[in-house]
Amino acid sequence: MTTPILLLHGALGSAAQFDILKTHLPKDRPVFALNFPGHGGEPTDAPFSMKGFSDFVLQFLEKEKISQADIFGYSMGGYVALYLAWKNPERVRRIFTLGTKLDWSPETAASMNRMFNPEKIEAKVPQFAESLAKTHTPLDWKEVCRNTAAFLADLGDGKGIPKEAFGQIACPVTIGLGDSDNVVTQEESRTVADALPNGRFEILAGCKHPIEQTDFVLLAERVKEFFAEM
Repeated sequence: MTTPILLLHGALGSAAQFDILKTHLPKDRPVFALNFPGHGGEPTDAPFSMKGFSDFVLQFLEKEKISQADIFGYSMGGYVALYLAWKNPERVRRIFTLGTKLDWSPETAASMNRMFNPEKIEAKVPQFAESLAKTHTPLDWKEVCRNTAAFLADLGDGKGIPKEAFGQIACPVTIGLGDSDNVVTQEESRTVADALPNGRFEILAGCKHPIEQTDFVLLAERVKEFFAEM
């Protein structure tokens, strides 16, 4: 049976981030792009959490009767994929992450949270504010920002993946990073890739952190090569 591919988006993002990427992925494999709860119009009453997002993906697999999947995760989506593989290893065959922040501390979370202040976004980057409103309608995009900030604070307080857990994620994993990413460091990416039993680190040339500024043809080729059926 052909292994489905799941696409998991980043913080403040939605499944629509993958519209271009999907056109370059294999046509003979099922490809699903998910909206995490509280994103892309997907309602939720629960606080954002790593367990909650991971459980959402697991529930999707159950609903679609998918026993095992390959997962591409951009930014936060890559972290969720790794968390899922740690907690439910039998459900994940391979993981390819891109631009995923992997080294979390209270200081890191506080620094990241400056980017998620809705009032500052509205005042300084009004076009981005309009884009967020469109992405998350009918949800309140400002609430998405605040929930994300609380979620990142939780990661900084140790509610993500413990460092020792990376050694327990046995499936093959590519930790991908754009060569112009100014959010995630090569050091943290290489450190986790080395800690994973079957991890590898890969630089993608000409790619910045925002997935919209990624070379989708290059990315799709790398993902297809790594996810090739064995």
